[in-house]
Parts: sequence; C-alpha cells; structure tokens
Amino acid sequence: MNDYMKSFSLEGKIALVTGASYGIGFAIAKAFAAAGATICFNDLKQEFVDRGLAAYEAEGIKAHGYVCNVCDEDAVNAMVAQIEKEVGVIDILVNNAGIIKRIPMLEMSAAEFRQVVDVDLNAPFIVAKAVIPSMIKKGHGKIINICSMMSELGRETVSAYAAAKGGLKMLTRNICSEYGKYNIQCNGIGPGYIATPQTAPLREIQPDGSRHPFDQFIIAKTPAERWGNPDDLGGPAVFLASDASNFVNGHVLYVDGGILAYIGKQP
Repeated sequence: MNDYMKSFSLEGKIALVTGASYGIGFAIAKAFAAAGATICFNDLKQEFVDRGLAAYEAEGIKAHGYVCNVCDEDAVNAMVAQIEKEVGVIDILVNNAGIIKRIPMLEMSAAEFRQVVDVDLNAPFIVAKAVIPSMIKKGHGKIINICSMMSELGRETVSAYAAAKGGLKMLTRNICSEYGKYNIQCNGIGPGYIATPQTAPLREIQPDGSRHPFDQFIIAKTPAERWGNPDDLGGPAVFLASDASNFVNGHVLYVDGGILAYIGKQP
C-alpha cells in the first residue's frame, strides 16, 4: 500500500461508536473495522449490547460492547475510563445514538422536546467532553457527529429533532474551534434518507402496486432517485476518521444523494 492510501487506514485505532448495535452506527462501525479499527459501542440495555455483539461476530468482527446511557454524564465517564483500561485510549468517537419523535409542535410537550434534545444534543456534548482530555494527551483525535439533513432543513413534526441537530452542527463547529489546536478534528455527517428497518414501512409497495406516497416524495426529491443504504455512509465516515482528513475540521459532510443541492422536479 502506498503512503497516500495508508492515510485512509484506521489500523491500530480505537473507535467508540455510540448506539451502534444496529442501523447506521453498525454500518459505520463495520466500515471502521474493515479499515483496521478496533470497535467499541454502547447501548441502553445488556440485551441490546448482546444482540449487537452477535451481529458483529456474524461479520467476523470482535467488538467491545458496553451498557451505558449517553445522557448520564457519570455513566459515560465510567464507560470511557473502562474502555481506556480494557481496550485503550479512544482515537475516534462517533456520536451516533439518537432519537426522533414525530409529533406536531403544538401537540408536543416540553418534556418530549427536552428528551429529544437531551439524547441528540446534550449526549454528544457529554461523550465528546469525556474523550477529549485523552485525545489532547495523545496529540490527535477524531470526533464525528451524526448531524442529519435536519441540521439544514425543517419539516413537519420534527421541531425537536431539527432543533437538536442544528445545535449539533454548531457544537461540531465549536469543538473544532476550541480543540483544533490540539490536532483534534471534529466533523459531522448528515445522512439523507437511509433504507433501514425503521424506514421499511415507508418503502412498502402499496396494494395497487404503486410506491408508498412518502417513498415517491423522497425519490422525486433525490437526484440519485433512490434511498441511501447504511453502507453508503461507510466511506465518508472512514475518510473523516482517518489521517486523510487531518486538515478538514468543523465541516458537515451531507451524504444525501444530492437532496440539499436540488430544488426538485416541476410537478
């Protein structure tokens, strides 16, 4: 492998991907493992962690799983200390854990709004804060926040999610601003509409053979004319986690098939 290609390698790196027992986080962690990284992940319950460990094992990946609520600062600090003791200092953090509540704003309680902001914005702050000191000591680190297209766009029923992801975009820029001098790069990935088990009902063929209305809407809005696959996020994530992106900082890379660049088809 020549020196240029070596800059994309994650050989010898330790990555923590939050909420990565399935879905987008799992796909990113799988790509990291293929590039040579050691994978650590968390989930809320032991049964979810065990399911994740089995999924990694089925892919031939030896992952390290931890039960941790990323909204709990003490629990996060304990998990990071445990990872440092059992596996090593975290080189790469992906703040992937997140939730969405699709509720019209006027019907949403303040408690529901706070819960989304807590998971999608406060938790990335807590986990980043936990890993940055050791990154400073090591002299290098990578933080990737999963920001979503909703850091740029609004849509009905996602006021809390869009507010949290917009805040996460600015947290990304601020971590860059404060810790870039320590050779820490903090960037974001903004996935478009990704085909996961959670979005499967929106892609079901209707009884008359037509696409689901939301599926039609997404295809019409996407220049690529398809949903993304979780694996579409692997390459961009490996780039942002590797030395190939050492002078890329405070940037959000939208992996959306072109939605944000496109006004849409004329009806």
